[in-house]
Amino acid sequence: MTSKTPAAPGTHGAVLADPAPEQGRPLVELRRAGKAYGNIRALHGVDLAVHPGRVTCVLGDNGAGKSTLIKIISGLHQHTEGEFLVDGEAVRFATPRDALARGIATVYQDLATVPLMPVWRNFFLGSEMTKGPWPVRRLDIARMKRTADEELRNMGIVLDDLEQPIGTLSGGQRQSVAIARAVYFGARVLILDEPTAALGVKQSGVVLKYIAAARERGLGVVFITHNPHHAYMVGDHFSVLRLGTLELSAARPDITLEELTNHMAGGAELAALKHELAQVGGVDVDALPDGAPDAARVPAPDSAHRTHGAHGTDTADGSDTADGSDTADGSDTADGSDTADGSDTAGRTDSTDSTDTTDSTATGTAEGKA
Repeated sequence: MTSKTPAAPGTHGAVLADPAPEQGRPLVELRRAGKAYGNIRALHGVDLAVHPGRVTCVLGDNGAGKSTLIKIISGLHQHTEGEFLVDGEAVRFATPRDALARGIATVYQDLATVPLMPVWRNFFLGSEMTKGPWPVRRLDIARMKRTADEELRNMGIVLDDLEQPIGTLSGGQRQSVAIARAVYFGARVLILDEPTAALGVKQSGVVLKYIAAARERGLGVVFITHNPHHAYMVGDHFSVLRLGTLELSAARPDITLEELTNHMAGGAELAALKHELAQVGGVDVDALPDGAPDAARVPAPDSAHRTHGAHGTDTADGSDTADGSDTADGSDTADGSDTADGSDTAGRTDSTDSTDTTDSTATGTAEGKA
């Protein structure tokens, strides 16, 4: 098999499925698909189409349904509603091996590699090449090393020593080896489960580079991620899941990164977050655009024992404080009014059980007033 042929796979590239899909027909398609575990609907009414030579990004927060979607496409679980089509044919995979036979390969986050084994052994793990007559066939080590080196180089991956344990490679390099392995064994649809989640900026860039390389080789790539910035760098189509349903389905020309981030985080949640940040001194929320990802990175204060006495704002427990209004502990905060412990507050103060004051606040004890 030549790795440059994105044909349907089998053992070492034997074609078992449609090698030349109709123009415009998706390799894999979900129509109103869903999955229920007893009374719990993990996925409901999801549409997804994976085309050759395109990267389809599936985004969502934890619990959005991304893992369930992967399990349906990879054959680990069966859908309980809707349709699942491969090459236009309705299918229901019984095992992941059925998905592999139709050209659907999944690279999971843990990679399923053996850290102490050499790179070439991990490349062929479970599908080793052999030579010699049966029943005394033995591993064809020289051929496996040569083939692994060629296939890695075809993907732009150059390793000095294939004998080194794969555990000594960086996270990005291990992901790249897993991608090259899937391509070699004939994958037409490549599912990548959070490949950049545990990687730094540089190594994430390495993985994104090889995702683009897989697209150039004609594969249909499903890129599962919670990072809209990574998705927007390589994605052609974006599907955002939220609580098991499809929040957004848009092509790249139809959406900006800011809009994608807003859908990913939830516009209502970001608006609520900006409102909370408005209560924190030193944060200029007016300078933050709506749905700004920077806002999500600002740590929220510990408000379990704090109430804010800003004019007309809400306290941590939902009570309102204004000129002459009561704080959470029952003390009055106003210009010159007495707090519960007898201290005077002037200007804008934060009233807690111990009454915090700002730089412009004059405080005095009950004895001082006397």
